[in-house]
Amino acid sequence: MQINTGILVIFLIVAGGILVLFLLSSKKYKEFIEPLDPNEYKLKNFLPIGLYVTELIKYNYGSNYDRRLMAKIIELYGVKYSQYYLRIHWSNKIVLVLMTAFFLSLFGLSGEPDWDYGIFALIVLVISFFLPDNELDNKIKERRTSIQLDFPDFLNKLTLLINAGMTVTRAWEKIVTDSKKDSVLYEELSLTIADIRSGKPEILAYEDFAKRCKIPEITKFVSVVVQNMKKGNSEMVSILRLQAAECWEMRKRTAKRLGEELSTKLLFPMMIMFMAILIIVAAPAIFAMRGM
Repeated sequence: MQINTGILVIFLIVAGGILVLFLLSSKKYKEFIEPLDPNEYKLKNFLPIGLYVTELIKYNYGSNYDRRLMAKIIELYGVKYSQYYLRIHWSNKIVLVLMTAFFLSLFGLSGEPDWDYGIFALIVLVISFFLPDNELDNKIKERRTSIQLDFPDFLNKLTLLINAGMTVTRAWEKIVTDSKKDSVLYEELSLTIADIRSGKPEILAYEDFAKRCKIPEITKFVSVVVQNMKKGNSEMVSILRLQAAECWEMRKRTAKRLGEELSTKLLFPMMIMFMAILIIVAAPAIFAMRGM
């Protein structure tokens, strides 16, 4: 088999570049990437390469694209760690592109690549660059869905406690303290109570809670609570009850949508299983007919 010289050169450059960058960066950024979950970042051990590249080119993370990424990262990880995770996100993108280029050039060595393969490789590289962005969007979607599923139950409990004579903050704190749930919503509820305990004004703490969650139902709920704190509203319990009923309907719709999405995801594996069974059943009959 004759190896294409051009592809061989590309492969050696990519492979050599990855090796050199890894040797230069692995120790330097070892502690920096230590907190990351390897289940979330499959290429964790190679992330120092991306960090080294961004530092080498003095990338300043100041573009409109970076600002859009930052907004998503803040929603997921909070303002405090946003700069850290933006750097990690870019590192992940760079490493994924390099690894994709490595395997594309490796596969190219085994055949005779033409212009079609070059176009295919370019498309795959572009997809690999934007793939982490898609994963970021999926994480945000999962986060918001989790909040939507838990919020109706929280609102129900809060309404009952307020109706029993508790203040909003006291009822909020009791629900968080009594709950054993370890979900996104309850993390945000706990953070809100922690903000209030540390001296942040209650209204500001609730408004920040709504901004972090980015759920219309929570924004509406916080508006009712804030209005009650500023001006007073004797009908707040009635309004919260009405909103709780609306949120339960929203929860049912969300659960139904998740069920439909799961059914769609299961359709392809079921088709493969059906084809396999069909082949197993039909193959003996086909061979028997050929034998005749």
